[in-house]
Amino acid sequence: MALSPKLELRQGQSLVMTPQLQQAIKMLQWSNIDLAAYLESELERNPLLEREDENGTLERQNSADEVHSSTSEGGEFDEGLASPPDSLDVSIGAKEADLDADRDVLYSEDAPSERAGTEMRDGPSTGSLSDPTSGSRSFSGANLDSLESTLTNDQSLNEHLHDQLMLAKLSPSERLIGHAIIEEVDDAGYFRVDLESFSSRIGASVDLVDGVLQTLKGFDPSGVFASTLSECLALQLRDRNRLDPAMATLLDNLDMLARRDFGKLRSLCEVDQEDFADMIMEIQSLDPKPGLKFDGSPIQSVAPDVIVTRRHDGGWGIELNTEMLPKVLVNQTYYAAVSKTAGSENDKAYISEHFQDATWLVKSLEQRARTILKVSTEIVRQQDGFLNYGVSHLRPLNLKTIADAISMHESTVSRVTSNKYMATPRGLFELKYFFSAAIASTTGDACHSAESVRHTIRTLIDQEEPKSILSDDTIVQILRERGIDIARRTVAKYREAMRIPSSVQRRREKRTAIPA
Repeated sequence: MALSPKLELRQGQSLVMTPQLQQAIKMLQWSNIDLAAYLESELERNPLLEREDENGTLERQNSADEVHSSTSEGGEFDEGLASPPDSLDVSIGAKEADLDADRDVLYSEDAPSERAGTEMRDGPSTGSLSDPTSGSRSFSGANLDSLESTLTNDQSLNEHLHDQLMLAKLSPSERLIGHAIIEEVDDAGYFRVDLESFSSRIGASVDLVDGVLQTLKGFDPSGVFASTLSECLALQLRDRNRLDPAMATLLDNLDMLARRDFGKLRSLCEVDQEDFADMIMEIQSLDPKPGLKFDGSPIQSVAPDVIVTRRHDGGWGIELNTEMLPKVLVNQTYYAAVSKTAGSENDKAYISEHFQDATWLVKSLEQRARTILKVSTEIVRQQDGFLNYGVSHLRPLNLKTIADAISMHESTVSRVTSNKYMATPRGLFELKYFFSAAIASTTGDACHSAESVRHTIRTLIDQEEPKSILSDDTIVQILRERGIDIARRTVAKYREAMRIPSSVQRRREKRTAIPA
């Protein structure tokens, strides 16, 4: 067959995910903190988006003269308010189509072409205006100014040590060596570099480097520049004038202290019971990682995305924690005004594009709220026993069960439960916590939740007597008597995951008199 160039006209179908749906899916899996940061960036970028303050009035980004002239020129326009549902009860039924990850919903065969200049954002702005430690504060300009005025630059461990080095009685060459040593100290305050290789690298003798290092070991905080835990504790004890021969022996046998082999350790130290108890208390008062007190990283608090409360009729009320999200509005008044004055086609395209983006964002927020509430409501319905009676009544649950119950795709449920927390009368839990693997029952009844089985194992071990330590085999037997079909290796895996020592170590700990 001869090869020749030719033109052909073919008709076909393809599945295309629109840019708006891609952004809506990303918004669905963000937490409230991440979403608030993204909304702040959109409020700055889009002149047609505005927020409603705590008093219910608009914090307009446009000047008062522009808004006044737009209303006087004719036509009254309502503000398009994003009003997501704040709460639901467990009997809710959504009438509108939910944002689903199913192919029929997420993909469109007749997807519109991307507009020129459309920006797709892959996530919340890195220059976040949200304060993750602020709980349920609103994101007003006054609050942000106040936040900036209260931020301080905490001194790091490295800076603290360099400041002390400048005051030390060292020669210029020794001070240079000291600066090099400080740069090798880790966040915990340890100097774990081989001294010979370090000396060779900086071109100094080992004796000179060791002399400078011994001087640095007297710096604050006490215990820094140590190479091992024993040396770190010894430096702190020496600073307290408590490093006697008995204490040095104890530090040389910290492995026995970790095993709680107190009888043999006390014999090595050659002290009586009272002195040994004082030594243990002294060790417990020391800081094994003295450098961490200079860690200036802020503590990231967790704010609930969903709040569950008990209703008067005995049911459960589910509501979104909307205090952390700015209430976003579409300023249609301003849109009408600038649309009339737009002269060029570029200006009209710019205004139209931002109006469509703002409208889509408002609708996406509403849809996100409905979807989160719908999933959370079904989780509460499935885990009603946990909310009433505790973790022992936590049911085995998977994503497919929730997805089938609310007629959504499993991937949508997975996105909703990511990075989100639920505040309940029993505490704050990640939504993923309510999903647990199933462990078979010996009676053939309903399966048991893996989380509830772990809780049972911990309870059994906490209640065991010193003269009757439960082995893994004994725990398996007890669980099977309670209708839980579980293997010994599974019990051992759960016990190790909860950092519970073996029966041999627990027997040694509980039978040995532990100093008070």
